[in-house]
Amino acid sequence: MPRRVLFAGGGTGGHVFPALAIAEALQRAEPDIEIRFIGTRGRIEARVVPAHGYAFDAIWIAGFRRRLAIETLLFPVKVIVSMLQSLVVLLRFKPGAVIGTGGYVCGPPVFVATLLGIPTLLQEQNSYPGVTTRLLARRVREVHIAFEATRKFLGRELGVHLSGNPIRATVGTVERSESLRRLGLLASRTTILVVGGSQGAASINDALLASPDLLGRPDVQVVWLTGASELARVQRRVAALGAGEGVHLYGFLEDMPWAYAAADLVVCRAGASTLAEILCAGLPSVLVPYPHAAADHQTLNARTIADAGAAVLIPDAEVKERLGTEIREILAHPERRAAMSVAARSLALPNAARIIADAIVKLM
Repeated sequence: MPRRVLFAGGGTGGHVFPALAIAEALQRAEPDIEIRFIGTRGRIEARVVPAHGYAFDAIWIAGFRRRLAIETLLFPVKVIVSMLQSLVVLLRFKPGAVIGTGGYVCGPPVFVATLLGIPTLLQEQNSYPGVTTRLLARRVREVHIAFEATRKFLGRELGVHLSGNPIRATVGTVERSESLRRLGLLASRTTILVVGGSQGAASINDALLASPDLLGRPDVQVVWLTGASELARVQRRVAALGAGEGVHLYGFLEDMPWAYAAADLVVCRAGASTLAEILCAGLPSVLVPYPHAAADHQTLNARTIADAGAAVLIPDAEVKERLGTEIREILAHPERRAAMSVAARSLALPNAARIIADAIVKLM
């Protein structure tokens, strides 16, 4: 078979970055392999994939909207056009395998690849698989999952592998002392890392702002990723509280492995890729699932981690009342934090990218 692999996935970083991690692992295993990506214009993959040096093709597909709108009426047309566009890419590129990492964009290329008899593989990040994964699961050769609970939603038993979520190779390998220096932090303070995702999380930001005693503690420092749209507002509020010395604000931080290395506790949403990274870094966490995620899959993700003792789960509706209390409780009991860290490491599957890359090589 041709030593070429086509990746399809996008819409969010949670679908794009696992694909990039697998692609990097593939290149380490097979330096002569040729890799190409397929996605949509105007979404994160169109910017991030070319920046990583990979060829990129765009198709017209968009997510289905559950309300009457022009986009809803156009959806069947977009599906048909996207299948034809995918067919053109597949016939031109002639991949030896097609890999779908989720999101509506992977539907047309993976489906067309199954019609052409090209080996296909799906990687599903979440406990509850997305619509595209559920529709394609019975057609592809293999499905690689990150949570054992996902199996029951796939409609098949054979060819399903618990491999974990592919993450950046540097997560968990960065020296803490170097990360503290790089981020301008003090080794004598406990570091809380607050991550709202690339778009931020206003409810988490507001909950932390409602706990000025935490922000002003001399033994605590906060690395706070507010999201670009929230940065100016949070800066003004923090300045008004007079808590700026130990608070380090960022709209977005590209080098997350450095932030994880400096952290003692993480407050974040429960996206699958973020969870995979904090587990591999062995970090205790307070998880606030995004309440509008499809099928509430972030709550399912978070519950798996919390039930194992590695995290505290707070529903978004309760975060303003509970976040400060939960953080103080964890900070007051270092032995509990240590136990949460052990539990996190026990759940980690750090070799996911290499395992899936090996499976792709075997498929070809």
